[in-house]
Amino acid sequence: MFESLTASLSAAFTTLRGRGRLTESNMREGLESVRTALLEADVAYDVAESFLDRVATDAVGSKVLESLDPAQQLVGIVHRELVGLMGPVDHAIPFVPGRPTVLMLCGLQGSGKTTSCAKLARRIKEQGRGVLLVAADLQRPAAIEQLAILGRQLDLPVHVPEGVGADPVAVCAAGVARARREGHAVVILDTAGRLAIDEALMAELARIDRTVGPDQVYLVVDAMTGQDAVRSAKAFNEALELDAVIMTKLDGDARGGAALSVKSVTGVPIKFIGTGEQIEALEPFHPERMAGRVLGMGDVVSLVEEAQRKFDQEEMRRQEERLREGEFNLDDFKKMLQQTRRLGPLGKVLGMIPGMGGMQEMLAGTDIDQDMRRLFGIIDSMTPAERRQPARVIDQSRRRRIAAGAGVEPAEVSDLVKQFDGMAAMMKGMAGLGLEDRVRQMQRLQGELTNPAARVARPKGDTGKRLTADERRRQKKQREKDARRKKRGG
Repeated sequence: MFESLTASLSAAFTTLRGRGRLTESNMREGLESVRTALLEADVAYDVAESFLDRVATDAVGSKVLESLDPAQQLVGIVHRELVGLMGPVDHAIPFVPGRPTVLMLCGLQGSGKTTSCAKLARRIKEQGRGVLLVAADLQRPAAIEQLAILGRQLDLPVHVPEGVGADPVAVCAAGVARARREGHAVVILDTAGRLAIDEALMAELARIDRTVGPDQVYLVVDAMTGQDAVRSAKAFNEALELDAVIMTKLDGDARGGAALSVKSVTGVPIKFIGTGEQIEALEPFHPERMAGRVLGMGDVVSLVEEAQRKFDQEEMRRQEERLREGEFNLDDFKKMLQQTRRLGPLGKVLGMIPGMGGMQEMLAGTDIDQDMRRLFGIIDSMTPAERRQPARVIDQSRRRRIAAGAGVEPAEVSDLVKQFDGMAAMMKGMAGLGLEDRVRQMQRLQGELTNPAARVARPKGDTGKRLTADERRRQKKQREKDARRKKRGG
């Protein structure tokens, strides 16, 4: 998410850093590039203007121009203002003691409202609370069946309307009454949507609001719709007084303007974000983390939290013990890569690691999944002895046999053996590292093994040191020089 905005902002700040000394004049000129980047990301015009006014005022008032690293300090101010633009956010759901807490979800058709009801129910169920889902979207008959299917997947009850021509207000009231009878702690109302905002929709939602009196009203908006999402949020808020927004499809090709604009325009914070179609793909929205990702600073905290949820902790403990004993082979390495694949696409994960966002461009156009399958195929074609000590055991005839079994060229087997020989020492050094540092190492290795371009960031014999931009440029020039020499035959 936000790839284009991140790239544009990075370019703008790079220009400022290249000025040598910042003045108020060239700083404002540089901020024009930031303004353009925000508008291209579909941030509301008024929001972008007031945001940059605050940044410029804060920068001058903080004496940024007189600091040792003015451009870096300006990035810090932009980060702080982005956090203020999107926050603060209270992720807690205010459960009411003694009776069911009623949560009402509304939104336009196609925003992911029904799926978000199930995702939210799953989060609440994991907290040990009973949940009743209420299918009150009578405008789209498939929504009732969809919610019923999701309820069965989650092993949660779903209250559905009885008979034809049911009234959505009566359905919601009956659902809340059932929750009281059956002792459910939370009721989630999946209300009707429309293809566009109209008076009939707002009147129906207002009647539900007056009759049932939900404790919280959440609007589900599609990040892909840009400023349309912000306009619909404003309209819904005027009719219902929203408590929060759930923004979906932030894992797609969203330019990010809606996420940056909605709080400023409506005064209503984004509480949760949908990051995929899976039932577990709903996360609390953290403005400070999102601002870091927008500015290319990464988001290791969210990455580690995701790793703690998705990694096999027992397998991690076994790997830790083997590394402490100085043991690490291709079987261990394969298991580690399989763990990291649970975090999602490599490009997404790299964007969450500080300093690794540029690697996403290197990986553009490559099929990481296919490369990983080829890599696993090579390892699976080896005997246990070959996986334990590949450099010592695998000779030319074994290399040909492994290549034939994996459907690759022998040179690919040789490449893997050579790379693994150098990586083994670094992986053994991971013993005792925290999860954050281990995730970084594992992702770096995954990128190097699946993409040759990623390997240029580490010279031979290095054990993980990150090169400066100048060092990478020198290495690139040297490689180009060597290639020309080889082409000439000299």
